[in-house]
This record gives sequence, C-alpha cells and structure tokens, in this order.
Amino acid sequence: MNPDFSKLAELLQTRLDVIANQELRETNPSEQLHQLQSVSEQITSWHQQHRGNIPAQLHHFLQQQSLSKALDFLKSEQLY
Repeated sequence: MNPDFSKLAELLQTRLDVIANQELRETNPSEQLHQLQSVSEQITSWHQQHRGNIPAQLHHFLQQQSLSKALDFLKSEQLY
C-alpha cells in the first residue's frame, strides 16, 4: 500500500494548530488535550500502517516524535 503523505502532512499540521490554539488552551484546556491525544493517535496509526513504505528519515522523525521535523521533511522532499 502506497503511503498517503498528504494525509500525514494534514495530521501533522492539525497537531501544530491545536498546540498553537491559545484561546482553546485558556478556555478549555481539557478539550485541547483531547484534540492533541486524538490527532497524536491518528499519526501513530498512520505510521504503524506505513512504516515499511516510507523513507528512513521520516520513519526516524515519527518514531522519535519529532513531528515538526517530519512535516518539514515532507515539505522539503515534496512528498505531498
């Protein structure tokens, strides 16, 4: 199965957006944590499904939870 790198990029960006949402953090921190947990689980699931079909460097970033670096890698390699 070919990896859908655009889906991964979307998930990574969503995670960054949730983290950056200061209004949500101030008004409903438990909801922010819920959203972070949900998107993080989706990223982990994507990684588990595709780990054998992705570049080694991307695998490393995802395995180490260097998610900003993973998104930068996708952009620099134009994988989506």
